[in-house]
Amino acid sequence: MKISAVITNYNYARYLGRAVRSLLDQSLGKSEYEIIVVDDNSTDHSLDVLKSFGNLIRVIELQENVGLAEARNIGVRNAQGRYVVFVDADDYVHSDLLWIQQQFLNHNHQFGAVSVDYILVDELENHVSRVNAEKEPIACGIMFRVEPLIDIGLYDRKFRAHEERDLRIRFQEKFAVYNIILPLYRYRRHELNLTNDEEKMSAYSQLLSDKHDLGNP
Repeated sequence: MKISAVITNYNYARYLGRAVRSLLDQSLGKSEYEIIVVDDNSTDHSLDVLKSFGNLIRVIELQENVGLAEARNIGVRNAQGRYVVFVDADDYVHSDLLWIQQQFLNHNHQFGAVSVDYILVDELENHVSRVNAEKEPIACGIMFRVEPLIDIGLYDRKFRAHEERDLRIRFQEKFAVYNIILPLYRYRRHELNLTNDEEKMSAYSQLLSDKHDLGNP
C-alpha cells in the first residue's frame, strides 16, 4: 500500500458521495491506495452514505466531535500508506491526482510533500476560477510523506480553523513542498464553508499569529 487518501467529514452528507467516488475513480491501480473516511461524529445521514460504499472504503466513526485537525491526525495514525493526501468531504479530485503526485514523490526525494493547483467550483460544480496553490495554498490536495508529518507532530488539535496554516509553517521549516501547476483538485465554495465563519476564523488567526510571532494576523 503506497498511498492513503484521507477524507475528513462532519455533516457533509450531501457532498460526501462525490468526494468518495472521485477517489474510487483514480487511474492508479486499486491495490496501490486506500481510502479512509474519518467521520467526526456527524449528526446527519453521512454514515448511511458511507455504508453504501461497502468495503471499498475504510470508515472510522468517532464517538465525539474532535475537530478537523485531530480528525486528520486520526486518519494519519490509521494510514497504511507511505504517502497521505487529504480531501475535504465537500470537495473532489481529478482522476489522475494520486498517480501524478505519487510519481513526483517517487522521483524527487528532496521534497517532503507535493501540492497541485486547484479549480474553485460552485455548489453545482461549475468552474469559477483556477487558483495557483503555491500563491494561495489550501489544506487539501497535498500529498505528504508520512514520516515528515509525524516528525513535526501532525496537526495541532488546538486549532479549529487555520490548522492547515499552522501545519504548513511547521512543515516548511524542515521540509520542502513543491507545487505542480496542474489543476487536479476541485475546491467547492458554498454557504456552509468554515471560511464563512468570520468570528471563528479571526479568533484562530490570532492564535496562529501568537504561536508563530507573525505580528498582526
